[in-house]
Parts: sequence; structure tokens; C-alpha cells
Amino acid sequence: MTEEVKPFTAKQEKFGRFFIKKIGSWQVRVYEWTNGRLWNTFLGSQVAIFSIKGRKTGKIRKTPLLYLQDGENVVVVASQGGMSTYPIWYKNMVANPELECQIGGDKKSYCVRRATAEEETRLWPPLDAMYAGYAEYRARIDGRREVPVMILEPIK
Repeated sequence: MTEEVKPFTAKQEKFGRFFIKKIGSWQVRVYEWTNGRLWNTFLGSQVAIFSIKGRKTGKIRKTPLLYLQDGENVVVVASQGGMSTYPIWYKNMVANPELECQIGGDKKSYCVRRATAEEETRLWPPLDAMYAGYAEYRARIDGRREVPVMILEPIK
């Protein structure tokens, strides 16, 4: 029997944001310190570190995200665990589309853009196969906001 997926309460979202921020900051430190040899996965999916300029402060913010390699492009999803608000990193990416991504010990510069509807249709099956939680997150959000798929294209 499948349990109905319900939106998070405000209290659950507050705790979720706190948890994501704390675990994320530890993961960034360990990942960078070991060149991606440790803490390079989350729930079985690959993690990369994204260095994004803050839209308000201009400071570089580092965040660990699950990613899908799509040819030479890197794909990320702004799901924030199914919370009702967009992740801060997503807002920063939209405001400052040039960023750096570290996969293992390899750092590259990328320019990010929102996937087209056709690209999203093509990318959701491999994204869901990579991380089953995405389907639940979309159900939890249930039209209260979009779940953007972002494509990072290498800067040559």
C-alpha cells in the first residue's frame, strides 16, 4: 500500500533547511579536503561541489548537490527535498549563471541555464533512476512551485 505524500509543515521545512545547511557545510569541507574521495555520494548518488556567487553578497557559496552527467554537461535539480521554497543555490545560479563545479579532484567552469520542456522530458527518467527521491519530492511540492532542472554547459 502506498502512503499519501503530503507537503511539509513550516516546522519540518525549518528543520530541513537547518539540516541541509549543516550537513552540506561538513560535506563540502570533507569533499574538498580529500579531492572528492570521501563524502562523494549521498544516498547512493554522486555528489559534486558547486561554487556559486551569491546574488546579494557577491561572495562565493559552496554547496554539495547530486548531479547527473549528460555528455559533457552536468545536470542538477532544484528540489530542496520537496520543500515549498526554492533553494538559495538555485536563486544564486539564476542570478549568476557562471560557476565552478568540482567533481572529484577536477574543477571546471560552467554556464548554467534552465532545461527546456523537451530536455526535462528527456532528463527526468535518468534523474529518477539516479535518485528515486525526486519523484516523491515532485509529489510533495504538487504544483506549489516548479522543480527546475538546470543544465550546466562547460565554458570553453
